[in-house]
Amino acid sequence: MLPTDLDKIREIVFHELPAGQAERARELLDGLDSIQASTKLECRRTLVVQYRVTHYTLQGLEKALETQGFHLDNSLLQKLRRALVYFCENVQRENLVTNAPDAKSQQVFARVYEQHLHGDKDETPEEWREYK
Repeated sequence: MLPTDLDKIREIVFHELPAGQAERARELLDGLDSIQASTKLECRRTLVVQYRVTHYTLQGLEKALETQGFHLDNSLLQKLRRALVYFCENVQRENLVTNAPDAKSQQVFARVYEQHLHGDKDETPEEWREYK
């Protein structure tokens, strides 16, 4: 299956203390359907998660981890990165929910518009329009 814009690969960075949070979070997330989690070899505090935005969001995953007692890295850079990802994923999910316009209702509107009398709405008498 080819990856789409709906498939996300994100990093969750944990605080330094307590140690081993990324590995414990990986074990916890591995139990969920439609999600893959792995730790980064070069940075043991970072968890890489792959999911479909229709099933999960980074905000939801991080909130669930925090309720389980995990501590995320709250440096300014991480807060900014999170805020951008949260916003983008929320907009993408809202756009997926928004229904395409109904073609039949558009046809009805077009028929009503065609039947409506169109023309100049100016009620100024004709002789006053030509006055010079």
